[in-house]
Amino acid sequence: MDMRPKPEPAQERLISTLKQALLLGGDILRRGAKKTLCVSYKSPVSPVTQVDVASEKAIIRAIRSRFPDHGFLAEESDFQRRGIRKKAQPGRWRWIIDPLDGTVNFMHGIPQSVVSIAVERGGVVLAGGVYDPFRRELFLAARGKGATCNGRPIHVSSNKDFLRSLLITGFPYDRKTNADLYLSLIRPFLKKGIDIRRFGAAALDLAWIACGRADGYWEYHLSPWDVAAGALLVEEAGGVVTDFQGRPFNVDSPIETLATNGYLHASLQHIIKKTLALK
Repeated sequence: MDMRPKPEPAQERLISTLKQALLLGGDILRRGAKKTLCVSYKSPVSPVTQVDVASEKAIIRAIRSRFPDHGFLAEESDFQRRGIRKKAQPGRWRWIIDPLDGTVNFMHGIPQSVVSIAVERGGVVLAGGVYDPFRRELFLAARGKGATCNGRPIHVSSNKDFLRSLLITGFPYDRKTNADLYLSLIRPFLKKGIDIRRFGAAALDLAWIACGRADGYWEYHLSPWDVAAGALLVEEAGGVVTDFQGRPFNVDSPIETLATNGYLHASLQHIIKKTLALK
């Protein structure tokens, strides 16, 4: 047996594989949007279609062909449906995949769905991307190398005026039982006259923070595949990603996700913390 350590995959090879996988999944989404969908439910509010499954299988197959020794954390895989979620391990490469983020939008013919893929090692996301096949926008980031959209550098917004900000949020799957909590987090912003949007695809929300289309985003109870790539995009575009308490982003436990252009982070975090303290 050859006991010599395996060579590190070059960053260029990781990025080219990432790009190939994103475009492959996006092509499946674009073609699948024209077909009759077969819908099943992982929970009463969490649907999955044959397009989710086909995209994931194709993506994993493409990555495995180049990195057969890498691991995966993918939303629709059998091990995930059984509730098994392997966390980051020292020295272990892992691809974190959402083959179709925004399934409810997709089911209703709303072109607000994306493919999201990140690759991490030891809990550190090293590269990630989000592909919007309906707008043909490919967002890519590599740690320490910046972020791009269709090959052009992107940056978070330069807005420092909190009252003129545009914010994005989302409603978790437990919204039926925790509606009062999630509504309470919206109220203080509305009372200040601040605009809020809810688009329904967390990975794309974060990509739009990264390219400056909105200034801040928060959401509860996301999964690693929702945010692994998007969080890196925001950070590499000059923004900040933490939990609601200001602690660093943890790819395995994104229970609270707060992403901003940096200038407005303290203001947004203060209002959220103050609101939660009253609950």
